[in-house]
Amino acid sequence: MQNDRDEALPSRRALLKNGGLFASMLMLPGAVSASMREGKPESLLPKDFHRPVAAAPARAMATAPRDLSPRGVDPALFRRAMAAMEKHGHRIAQHDRIAVADFSLSSSRKRFHLINLHDGSVVSKLVSHGSGSDPAHSGYLQRFSNVDGSNASCEGAFTTANYYYGKHGRSQKLIGLDRTNDNALSRAIVVHAAWYANPDMISRLGMLGRSQGCFAVGEDELAEVFERLGPGRMIYADKA
Repeated sequence: MQNDRDEALPSRRALLKNGGLFASMLMLPGAVSASMREGKPESLLPKDFHRPVAAAPARAMATAPRDLSPRGVDPALFRRAMAAMEKHGHRIAQHDRIAVADFSLSSSRKRFHLINLHDGSVVSKLVSHGSGSDPAHSGYLQRFSNVDGSNASCEGAFTTANYYYGKHGRSQKLIGLDRTNDNALSRAIVVHAAWYANPDMISRLGMLGRSQGCFAVGEDELAEVFERLGPGRMIYADKA
C-alpha cells in the first residue's frame, strides 16, 4: 500500500514541467496559479500524504488559452496572435493585454479587439484601414502593403512604443516585428484618433473613412484605447 501511494504522487519535476509549459505557451510569467507558487515542497509533506490528481489542472490550463478564443474574436486569428506573442515575446515588454485587428471585417464593424489575457475580457472598437488597402473605398481591406508611400495597412505583429503629438493630436508609435510590417516606424504607421473614424461616419457612408495605413480610431475612443493598450504591448493585424 505504501508503494502504491508513493507511485501516485507526481514528482516535483513533473509539476514544474507542467507549470513551465503553461507559462511558456502564454508567455505570461505571472500566470502560474497561486496554489502552485505557494505549495509546500514534496520533502516537507507527510510521508502518507496523498495527492491523486495534482497534475491534471496544470494540463487543462495549458491547453485552454489556445482552444478557447475570447468572445467575439475569430478563433483562428486569435491563435495566430498568440503564436506571434510566443515568437516575439522577448521584444514585447507587457504580456497581460493585446489588441487584435481583424481586417477581414468591414470597417463598419467593431474589429479592433482589446483583449485582457488574464480574464479573457474583450472591448472592441471601430478602426480604419489604409486607403491603399481599399482603393475603391468599399469598406473592406483588399490588400496589405509594407511599402513606403503605399498608404496601405500592413499585417503582422507590432509592439506599441512612445506617445507623441502630431497632426492628429496625441498618437502612439508602432514598431513592426515581422517582415510584412518592419517599415511601420519609418512609414509613421501609428495609432491615432480621426474624425473619419467616428461612429457617425457609418450612418452617413455605411463605413469609416480611410487612413494612410494607420490604426485610426474614433476621437472619443482614443483615451480608452491608450488606457487599455499602453506602451510595450502587442497589436496583431491580419485577416481571418
